[in-house]
Amino acid sequence: MDKLVKHEKLNVEEILQGLENYRPRRKGWTWRKPVSPQVINGLTFKQTSQGLTQSIPLPSAKYFGHIDPQPDCVITTEIASGRFEDDIRRMRMAAWHGADHIMVIRTAGQSHYDGLIEGTPEGIGGVPITRKQVRASRKALDLIEDEVGRPINFHSYVSGVAGPEIAVLFAEEGVNGAHQDPQYNVLYRNVNMHRSFVDAAVAKTLMAYAGMAQIDGAHNANATAREGWKVMPELLVQHGINSAYSRLVGMKPENICLSTVPPSAAPVPALTFDLPYAVALRELFREYRMRAQMNTKYIESDTREATVSHTLNLLISRLTSADIQSTITPDEGRNVPWHYYNINAVSTAKQALLAMDGLSDMVEIKRDGVLGTRVRELKERAVLFMEEMLAVGGYFKAVEAGFFVDSGYYPERNGDGIVRKSHGGIGVDTIVERDADYFAPVCHHYGYNNIPPQFASNVCGPVGGCSLCDPAKIAYIDELDAVDNVATRMAATRDQRELGLIKPEVEWAGDGVVAVQMFIPAEPRTAHFSALELAKQMNLRDPQVIHKQVMQHAEGTYVEVKGILDATIDINTLKLPPEEVVLSADEVRKDLHAQPLRIVAATVGNDEHSVGLREVIDIKHGGIEGYGVECHYLGTSVSLEKIVDAAIELDARAILISTIITHADIHRINMRRLHDLCVEKGVRSRLILIGGGTQVTHELAVECNLDAGFGRGTKGIHVASFMVKNRRERNLI
Repeated sequence: MDKLVKHEKLNVEEILQGLENYRPRRKGWTWRKPVSPQVINGLTFKQTSQGLTQSIPLPSAKYFGHIDPQPDCVITTEIASGRFEDDIRRMRMAAWHGADHIMVIRTAGQSHYDGLIEGTPEGIGGVPITRKQVRASRKALDLIEDEVGRPINFHSYVSGVAGPEIAVLFAEEGVNGAHQDPQYNVLYRNVNMHRSFVDAAVAKTLMAYAGMAQIDGAHNANATAREGWKVMPELLVQHGINSAYSRLVGMKPENICLSTVPPSAAPVPALTFDLPYAVALRELFREYRMRAQMNTKYIESDTREATVSHTLNLLISRLTSADIQSTITPDEGRNVPWHYYNINAVSTAKQALLAMDGLSDMVEIKRDGVLGTRVRELKERAVLFMEEMLAVGGYFKAVEAGFFVDSGYYPERNGDGIVRKSHGGIGVDTIVERDADYFAPVCHHYGYNNIPPQFASNVCGPVGGCSLCDPAKIAYIDELDAVDNVATRMAATRDQRELGLIKPEVEWAGDGVVAVQMFIPAEPRTAHFSALELAKQMNLRDPQVIHKQVMQHAEGTYVEVKGILDATIDINTLKLPPEEVVLSADEVRKDLHAQPLRIVAATVGNDEHSVGLREVIDIKHGGIEGYGVECHYLGTSVSLEKIVDAAIELDARAILISTIITHADIHRINMRRLHDLCVEKGVRSRLILIGGGTQVTHELAVECNLDAGFGRGTKGIHVASFMVKNRRERNLI
């Protein structure tokens, strides 16, 4: 496969072919190229980067010439479907919407593996990172970045007792960024402290060689503390420890990224905690990059609430700074990582960042008063924390004393810190001192290495080059499990791909999962089980409630249910209505100039909405007036009798009604009544009847005996083109 084609599916089978010979085209992290100011379609942006050659704009972009500006910071999407062949497809979707940092979440169990995983089955939760998965993903991303016209960074984790081995793998396979923080191993995976820091030194050395961006793990304290808004001083200390250690190992400051997470969320007054923390962090660590991420601790099953929190966190990014804007899918609290939620998160970031473009030119943070006091206080508490840590004997002693991840606001402690012993944990007593004649014939090696003088300038010369210098030496191992492997999984869905069968999906190809929204007029427990029974009656298999929200305890509960729909559609037998061919603007104008057309239009019934109809009519919105149509607009809340009488009086040839309100099917009633009135008055045969509204479709309007229906996204040219063609077909004069 040489390139992707916009209207053709990504062929995963072709990606998997020849992986043993694939080599990454580049190493290292790539930042966006800022363009400031940038004028796009007459609009000036100050915090944007180079655009994409192909993309999908925000829905509202249709009102602004379908522009798709790209914010200045890298945008992340985190993928965790558990099947890398489906992750690859999701990567393409995300890239088209503006993501250029693809972060694959691997299984937590990998932290405890003591070696590199090769040929391991996937069914253990998460995505265990193997060479095959990494190589297939990077190969696909090479094609995807060509398609959208921007480099895409691939990212995973270098942690656990196999951290150095994974770092070698990533350096060999062109992975561009990774999480690496020995404190993560110590505090959250109970890997021995000495082993964690020795391994981290090796891993960071390899990451520095490959130019990878390093993201630390301090945000985990934020997400695991009982009261995250109180551990801000500790977070600053953790950032400092990992950054200093990375510098000592040789990592460039510009590749060190601090994973900053706002510590609170509404309904508390979140900005009073989040903004001072963000300012303090950026002032203490000016020379490093900021990777902003929302706090997952406070995400429940309500996707709306998660999106609002995400947007408020993006406000922090614009008020301060963000080099990488990470996104968390709004379904994180449901643990259902679906395709479209990845896209929703990326779009939320893009939409909010663009909306706040240039915000700092119009507002400034008030540094005196409350904010300045809180920033200074956070810095002071962090410095005191660090001094106490040094006073008790350093980081290891502080961890043994339970300094970290407490619910207290330093210096307060409540005895609930994570305690690890330096002589315990996974991998204890596995560090072996190197002999005096120890020699490792590999490049980018950390620590003591007794290099023979003749190989001082060519350390891996004795072995004819290590795998970093000679990729041909990399051993590629395919999957070994005969049952759980990508070939078997894809064979199960081959019919859908080859026979043109369509089945809904949200996570894996052909998984059949659908979500149904219901309002159940009952209290939550009754609503829960009622919704499950209703889903079964809809023929959904294995239904599960993924969200419920009380509207009022007695009146009812909103419920979302997921289930599996065991049904497919054969696209070869699917009957699609003919697509309306829109005439060119020149042809429409020529026809209407030769034979003028008069129409009447109104919003009918008790409907006060007028914006949509005016956009279709008015010349200033590109409406039908601009093509030469003589329009008589009667206003809003016009009776159907009045609009028909007006058409007769004016000798019009078309009636356009807008019917937005749909309560009690009033839009259907209005359209049917319009037709019936025209028949009663004997003018139906000489009139083109058109209905429009947000819930109106062409099929619905025709069902109601009108000639055409237009819904969302309708432009004047669509209506004008239809009237010209309909008039020709019916020979209306």
